[in-house]
Amino acid sequence: MRLAAIGASDVGRKRSHNEDAFLVMPEAGLFAVADGLGGHASGEVASRLAVDELAGSFGGLPGTPAERLRAAFQLVNRLVHRRSQADPLLSGMGTTLVAAHLAEDGTLAVAHAGDSRAYHFRSGELLRLTEDHSLLQDFIRQSRPTPEEIEAFPHKNVIVRAVGMRETVDVDVSTVEVQEGDLLLLCSDGLFGMVSDEEMAGILRLEGSEILRANQLLLDAANRAGGSDNVTSVLVEVVEI
Repeated sequence: MRLAAIGASDVGRKRSHNEDAFLVMPEAGLFAVADGLGGHASGEVASRLAVDELAGSFGGLPGTPAERLRAAFQLVNRLVHRRSQADPLLSGMGTTLVAAHLAEDGTLAVAHAGDSRAYHFRSGELLRLTEDHSLLQDFIRQSRPTPEEIEAFPHKNVIVRAVGMRETVDVDVSTVEVQEGDLLLLCSDGLFGMVSDEEMAGILRLEGSEILRANQLLLDAANRAGGSDNVTSVLVEVVEI
């Protein structure tokens, strides 16, 4: 499989430091976005630990891509949790993590914990592959609220799962088959929280074949909408299977 990939992160318009991190390893078919949680600098530490450990451990794990991602998340979780327990300055830190592996046969495996997302773009349509682990998503699933009720929900940014917060982490893993020309988008809530799925799809329809420009336009759109959080995006094109 031949892939083209680009990742970028921006501090946004309202934050003084960036707690996001990303991983782009097209030679291994491995990609990730993490959004750190915690006070002081601990969020930055957690997200960087997560993507570095994922990059270092994934290649040596046995099993299918989905099994390897699930095992890698447990290794990442253990590392972040132990560092949090060992250093009082990092106490309570954690991170969201969404990761994807594209295998040579065209199988895309996606794993996530938290509210960083994965999307699949094909033939002009953007499909979300992950469901946020958040109080807002629980509210939507249980209550089927109106758009006005969703907008007024007071706990939009509270997540219910994260890597490193506990000794183990519950990971959602799924697989889909990709085709040549498909795009994979991984992003933090700094993007989708500011830019609607339809607006993201519109950017990809216009610029998807130019992933460097498309990825920058996604970040620009988030900042133009207010840039209230760090914004990170990884965009991958399936060039050839």
